Amino acid sequence: MKMKKISCGKKEIILGQRTLIMGILNVTPDSFSDGGKYNNLDAAMKQAEKLIADGADIIDIGGESTRPGHTQITVEEEISRVVPIVEKISKELNTIISIDTYKHEVAKEAVKAGADIINDIWGLQYDKGEMAKFVKECNLPLIAMHNQNDEIYNKDIMLVLREFFEKTYKIADEYGIDRNKIILDPGLGFGKNSEQNIEVLSRLEELNDMGPILLGASKKRFIGKLLNDLPFDERVEGTVATTVIGIQKGVDIVRVHNVLENKRASLVADGIYRKRG
Repeated sequence: MKMKKISCGKKEIILGQRTLIMGILNVTPDSFSDGGKYNNLDAAMKQAEKLIADGADIIDIGGESTRPGHTQITVEEEISRVVPIVEKISKELNTIISIDTYKHEVAKEAVKAGADIINDIWGLQYDKGEMAKFVKECNLPLIAMHNQNDEIYNKDIMLVLREFFEKTYKIADEYGIDRNKIILDPGLGFGKNSEQNIEVLSRLEELNDMGPILLGASKKRFIGKLLNDLPFDERVEGTVATTVIGIQKGVDIVRVHNVLENKRASLVADGIYRKRG
């Protein structure tokens, strides 16, 4: 696999050398897995330190739950949740920070506070070009996730994903965004039922020609279903299995809650599946 460097302002990420681990830090009261655990600054900072110590290359900070049935919050509320922790991590810890938001106003304030990557769960397709304008302006990497409002697919699901990402690239081209700074996320758990999530995971390699891939399967409902409906906190091993599958399929980044276990699994999987030199 070819190495690819992507600049994040003064920092950079290197794809293709090894699998990068993105640690999830939700500063929300209602996220499906860890809502309420880290929605004060001290607790969030301690968790960020733990994620880094466990092997996270990137910390992904989210201020609004995007679980099914979530309540949308105001831009102001989301900014008030994410900016203090982004700022503190940026100043005190040596890591790369991703801001998980689909709102350009939140992205702008988070980048001012020190965020290095924008993680947009609507892949530039939410706000009629406002996020695209900002991504062009800040010239930071973009993670573009596939999403839709229902689970109805009237054609092959991988074709739907490809068409979605082609639309993302078209928007990026219109606004002058460098395609080489876009990372694609197939959006497991978003607009897909369990069977559809499993199919996407089993066919991930079909997206490799479109760009670098991020896999975000951590503790998702389809894992619980495969484990006889185990609850969120008992899906760690299932998540590790998806990480290994993803690496075998060619993903570049895995986004996870439990960094240590997935980091160790990635080291073994990289040693087996990634071609050296």
